Amino acid sequence: MENKVSLRKSLFWDTHFDDLDEKKHAIYIIERVLHRGTWEEFRYILNLYGRTKISNTVKNLRYMDKRVMCFCSVYFEIPLNEIRCYKLKQSNNLHWNY
Repeated sequence: MENKVSLRKSLFWDTHFDDLDEKKHAIYIIERVLHRGTWEEFRYILNLYGRTKISNTVKNLRYMDKRVMCFCSVYFEIPLNEIRCYKLKQSNNLHWNY
């Protein structure tokens, strides 16, 4: 039995939606919903993958928008210094800190 994603197709505009598999592409789906999804889609992936899986994924993502990173830090109770992309941002000097 195939696990097809039941999220908006417009979230995955750059991929072939019918080829997405909830298990094989979990990290990609979680990342996309965190950045561009609605609250209902967030709750959907929370029920689908569970708090622990999403929390571990958040800790290991190479890039997250600052707003998303702060939300995930608070929601999943993860200190910012445990999030990989936060550490990467700290090691790169930026001209402007938006």
